[in-house]
Parts: sequence; structure tokens; C-alpha cells
Amino acid sequence: MTEKNQELADFLRRARSQCDPARAGLPTDARVRRVPGLRREEVALLAGVSTDYYARLEQGRRIVPSSSVLEALGCALELDAAGQRHLEDLIGSAGTPQRPRSRAVQRVRPGLRQLLDALDGEPAMILGRRSDILATNRMARALFADFEARRPAERNYARWILLDQDARALFADWEFQARAAVEGLRLELGANPHDLATKDLVAELRSESTEFRDWWDEHRVYQRTHGSKRLHHPVVGDLTADYETLTLPGDTDSTLYVYTAEPGSPSHQALNLLASWALSPPPDPNRNTR
Repeated sequence: MTEKNQELADFLRRARSQCDPARAGLPTDARVRRVPGLRREEVALLAGVSTDYYARLEQGRRIVPSSSVLEALGCALELDAAGQRHLEDLIGSAGTPQRPRSRAVQRVRPGLRQLLDALDGEPAMILGRRSDILATNRMARALFADFEARRPAERNYARWILLDQDARALFADWEFQARAAVEGLRLELGANPHDLATKDLVAELRSESTEFRDWWDEHRVYQRTHGSKRLHHPVVGDLTADYETLTLPGDTDSTLYVYTAEPGSPSHQALNLLASWALSPPPDPNRNTR
């Protein structure tokens, strides 16, 4: 018996349930909708495929649609770029199942660490696979947490924001940011379904966080490219940090995050104050203050 693509089946069902029939431009009928979203036959109609074909996809049958059908399905299900990529990843995993595997530990080359240090006035960090925190500069440690002082297993952004109470207190928009971390992890697992470390992280978070379990089961995906974070910082107070991301040439599994604030804004002043605090030398406990 052919093994089903259960992840694809789950994603399609949930994406269909999240569609708004009023936006789909479908002709109205007198039938009462007992569940939210589109019906299977409506998705099939919008995508230009037969109801039976779409039903077999949603049942997790291991069939591989053409690129044009995948694009049409994405439009019918109102998927954004991340959702479309996730759909394609899940279809691509329909081959022969593989055993979970470990990949080589990621390292940050010395030149990139020098770049982080050169950005000393702006918080900057490099995230790797499954949102592992590979390197941070002094301002990033002052703004968020001193990740480099933690055990390697704890240097993970998703793990930190979901399980660390200080992270929960730091983010004024904690739920939005934590959900985005979960949805980003979902996207990555779809692209690398056999990565053992990612599976282990998901298992840990499912065990330790009720919010993670709920959001994971919604099967939404998200890719962070730019945005803002609203913070209640314990040293400089409330601020909004805008971020941009850069994928590093030669290492597409690593992403540079740089945080800034609008010049002249209260948030910019807060970052300047944080820079002064972070760059000040620690007090010398042996100094004679008499």
C-alpha cells in the first residue's frame, strides 16, 4: 500500500478552510456552509482541475501535479509566496520516504563575525537552519539576550521566544512574533522534512509549549524578510526595532538580520541610549571608590 503524504493533506485542508468564499468570485448557491472556507469542488473549479483529482491530492495520494497546476492551486487557495513555496516543497517530498538524517553543524566564517562587530552601532545577528542563532554582535545581545553565554542547545530563536519568560516579557507583540517563529519553522520543515535536529526541536516545543502545539497544528507558514518588533526593554523602555534580512552568498542556510529605527524617532533615541549602555565598559570590582 502506498504511503500517504499526510503533511500535504493536512496543509491543503487547512488552507482551504482559511479561504474566504466571498473573495473567490464563485457563483452563489442555496447550500448552507457547515464548515468555514471553500468546498473541495470549489477549489477544483478555481484551479481548473477535476474534483476527483483535487480530492486525491487532499487525501495525501502521492501524485505530482505540474507546475501550472501547482500555481493554479496556490491562486485558488490564496497562498502567499511562502505558502506557495511550502506547497511545492510538500509535493516534492512525495518521493520515496527517507530516514531522518543529521546535517553538518553550521559555522560562521571569521569575516562575517568581523562584519557583525563592524555594525556595532546597530543590533545584528546571523540565524541559521531552524532559526539557530549562530552569531550576534554586542548591540543584539543588549537588545535581546546574551545568546552566546548560553549552552549551544539553547541558542535557538524559536526556542528562546517560546520558552524563555524574559523573551515573553520583552516583546510587546509577543504573540505575533512567537507565531511568526512557529510558522517559519513549519516552512523550513517542509523544505527539509528529514532533518533530525529540526524534528527534535519540534518535538521539544510541542512538549513544552501549549501555544506552539496550537499554532503548529494550524499549519500556517511564514517567511521573515523584513518587519518590525515592538519591545518593552528593561533598560531603555519601549521602542520599535525595524529589521531587514540578507541571505548570505555562499551560505543560503544563513541569514543576516540587522535592526534599525527611524532617524530622530523615540525608538532611534532609545537605540542610541542602548548603544551607550552596551558599549560602556563594565565597572571594575577592584577599583577603589573611596
